[in-house]
Amino acid sequence: MNANIYIRSIYICVFERVKMMTRFIERIRLNKSSMSDSDYVSSLMITRLLSDIEDLMLPSPVTFFVGENGSGKSTLLEAIAVQAGFNPEGGTKNFSFSTHETHSELYKHITLVRGTIRPKDGFFFRSESFYNVATEIDRLDQIQPLLRSYGGKSLHEQSHGESFFSLFNNRFGGKGLYILDEPESALSPSRQMSLLVTMNNLVKSGSQFIIATHSPVLLAFPRASIYVIEETGINLTAYENTEPYTLTKDFLNNTPRMLKYLLEDDEAE
Repeated sequence: MNANIYIRSIYICVFERVKMMTRFIERIRLNKSSMSDSDYVSSLMITRLLSDIEDLMLPSPVTFFVGENGSGKSTLLEAIAVQAGFNPEGGTKNFSFSTHETHSELYKHITLVRGTIRPKDGFFFRSESFYNVATEIDRLDQIQPLLRSYGGKSLHEQSHGESFFSLFNNRFGGKGLYILDEPESALSPSRQMSLLVTMNNLVKSGSQFIIATHSPVLLAFPRASIYVIEETGINLTAYENTEPYTLTKDFLNNTPRMLKYLLEDDEAE
């Protein structure tokens, strides 16, 4: 092989690997000076935890936030999405509908430190308001054909899990920023595994995911950064040390013992 061609091929390979690792959002910073002690948002646990660190780094193309209900992971995800330009209820950056404004004002107090490359695609998915997003897609389709980008069929005409999966497989085009709040909520374990495949293909095409989840299946994504949100802080944690993994493993490996522990009071009655 010609030396120049060889060098060029190496350059292309290195460039492609770097591009694969591109992060559109590299870190998140809380602007403490923009808040007062009287602001409701300043009383949130997630705000206090963010104030304890200089920057929340997103070192990987896939970042997970894990925590108990009420820990603030969805609030944080929502703030990131709104600050990135997405509709608070979900959808693309072109969605501007509002059915009921319940989002917090945390987005006003954070800064997204962005990478040098801008995403060509993006979507904010939140399971709790997905019905509203599906309704908006149907409405927009009456104005200009849109459903083909979502699989060619109304998301309302599919089961809850099928509509989730149709969105992920058809609308996510690659080289995009995808922010997902509990995407596993309507997916069977096998569909969650299929979502891992979809995510892997999209990451290879230069995408970034930021996800809040309880799923031990999704958390297994290789080389992902996993942050556990708890009273002690927002802590980068190994997969095997997360509660979804340890509890699920313990339950499956010791089902009779776990059921006895959980249900013994009922049996006594």
